[in-house]
Amino acid sequence: MSIVLRQHIEEIVALTDSEFEYIQSLFTHKKLKKHQYLVQEGSYVTHEYFVLNGLLKASYTNETGKEHIIQFAMENWWVTDYQAYITQRQATLNIDCIEASELLSISFENKKLLCAELHKMEYFFRMKASLGYVAMQQRILSLLNNDARLRYEQLMQQYPTLLQRVPKLLIASYLGVSRETLSRFSAS
Repeated sequence: MSIVLRQHIEEIVALTDSEFEYIQSLFTHKKLKKHQYLVQEGSYVTHEYFVLNGLLKASYTNETGKEHIIQFAMENWWVTDYQAYITQRQATLNIDCIEASELLSISFENKKLLCAELHKMEYFFRMKASLGYVAMQQRILSLLNNDARLRYEQLMQQYPTLLQRVPKLLIASYLGVSRETLSRFSAS
């Protein structure tokens, strides 16, 4: 499992063995079952998570009880309620497992320590945050500018295995369409 994290980090920065040993010492391993919550609305969020294997969803439930899926997180993705994590406030999102999942977690304090000790890791996390911001901006622009069919086609092109791993109801929620509409897209 540590090799996966090292390879992921080394896509952006090179590490020595001793640097990686130090990095690895600041993470803890976590296993969750299908449907188990990683983060629940109202809880304090003290960790950021790297997905070793499995699949999670981050969602927001509005005052009428409608769930809006913000993000799916699969292998080699980072996930948390970033607003709560960075501001050290209560979560507004729920993050739960669509599949049984294995994660590596790093606390807010350990991440701060790691970035202060190893500036290349500060660069790594800044690049991951920037890429995440770009992806979120693209998602928002797609929601604003593209019809549902095009959003579905883009999602399937970008993440072709997602439809096999995620129930159609959740894909529909992510795209902001009904399950019936999604069924028409996937049938054609």
